[in-house]
Amino acid sequence: MEPLFGLPPILWNMFTTFIVFVYIMSIIKFMDFLVTKGFPQDVSRKIVHVAAGSWVIFWPLFCAKDLSYVLNIAVAVLWTILFIVKGLTASSEDYAVKTMTRSGDPKELLRGPLFFTLVMEVLGVFFFMNYAAVVTMAILGWGDGLAPLIGKYYGRRKYKLLGREKTIEGSLGMFLFGFLGSLILVFVVQPIGMPQSIESLILSILIACLIGTIVEAISPADIDNILIPIATMIYLLFAL
Repeated sequence: MEPLFGLPPILWNMFTTFIVFVYIMSIIKFMDFLVTKGFPQDVSRKIVHVAAGSWVIFWPLFCAKDLSYVLNIAVAVLWTILFIVKGLTASSEDYAVKTMTRSGDPKELLRGPLFFTLVMEVLGVFFFMNYAAVVTMAILGWGDGLAPLIGKYYGRRKYKLLGREKTIEGSLGMFLFGFLGSLILVFVVQPIGMPQSIESLILSILIACLIGTIVEAISPADIDNILIPIATMIYLLFAL
């Protein structure tokens, strides 16, 4: 987008980065508050997961006229640093530990959450405003974020692939929420490289969600935040 108020691109992008920072920190702080009041920690963690994956909704606000567009990953870089520091030094009472880990173990921040921010950084720098990146973040944020909750609270039919126990309901949640999130984010962001017809758009998202669901089902714990985006990006970049 063109900077408003006659601002140079770098100043406009710094302002937009501040908006992203407020968005992310507000959600994290609010979830931390709810957890202290008894809100389920696992639900809090996944809400943050979905919100982080939806950060691409701010991409259209950044001006891509110069390299300062890479400021779109500034918040992700900050959290990469914080995850490393907190994963090595924080206590189980730290707000990041309470809102973003399953077990309350600070070292968990060095796995799934850290990998998630690294994916954000790669996509934000090399695939900014790209259709494949938007769909990938939707599948990773919405699908992979909500699948464990669906499996935990509604899962009845269990199965095992490569030693990991999953539920059919959880996998269906991964597929359906990945699809829903993709549609929402794509129509909000209007990224570059979108299929021209609605049929092609829906088909490409359905296949990407199916790939993401299969990869999530067979991935080792905490590595799915890396494997899912690799698999979906390969399909979306080279198969369309």
